[in-house]
Amino acid sequence: MSQFFGSNRSGYSDALVPSSQADVLEQRNFITKVFGWMTLGLAISAIVGLLLDRSPQTVMAIGKSWLLVMIVQLALAFGLSLAINRISAALATLLFLAYSASIGLTLAIVMLIFTRQSIYSTFFVTAGTFGSMALYGYVTKRDLTSIGHLAGMGLLGIVIAMVVNMFMGSAQLNYIISIIGVVVFVALTAYDTQKIKYMYMVGADGSEAHQKAAIMGAFTLYLDFINLFLFLLQFMGRQRD
Repeated sequence: MSQFFGSNRSGYSDALVPSSQADVLEQRNFITKVFGWMTLGLAISAIVGLLLDRSPQTVMAIGKSWLLVMIVQLALAFGLSLAINRISAALATLLFLAYSASIGLTLAIVMLIFTRQSIYSTFFVTAGTFGSMALYGYVTKRDLTSIGHLAGMGLLGIVIAMVVNMFMGSAQLNYIISIIGVVVFVALTAYDTQKIKYMYMVGADGSEAHQKAAIMGAFTLYLDFINLFLFLLQFMGRQRD
């Protein structure tokens, strides 16, 4: 992914700041495209979830095969992330949309557990929080690299803690993980948005590299949104009777 996430951007030097009105417009168009793809991914996830919600028996069957669902999701995510420089823009787009559809399976299970009202209210809180942090990441002149690195370490800790808690089944540890998860993905939303601002520079508008950068940016922000939503749901969600 080094083509899109260059390692020499610490401090976001003046060389990376758009130097002309044309560059500013190109950056804005790129960001618009990124958020457009992200929104499409969220819409696909929601549609798949709502369609499956009409058949609780199907959702319960999917729930029993949660390990297989998770393996498919991980395969799609790692396939897109690790092969982005070797695959076409069309295939990258297809993998992103397929991953979004697979998350719809997870959302269908969530809708079987939590009430619709609490899911909707959590979604709006997530959207507001995500939007605020994304805006901050876009407009701030502060370098968020250090915050991003800390959030990345926090994310690694969350993954380890979640694996451990699969065997422990501790409600208290799950609560702590959820708190840290919200903080981590709030920080990552701002950091990733700032990072994505400069990804338009990988190639000319309309090129393969430019299109793949937009998909990777959308995929990154999509993950931030979905994970923030799922962690917030641990606090705001009300389980069905």
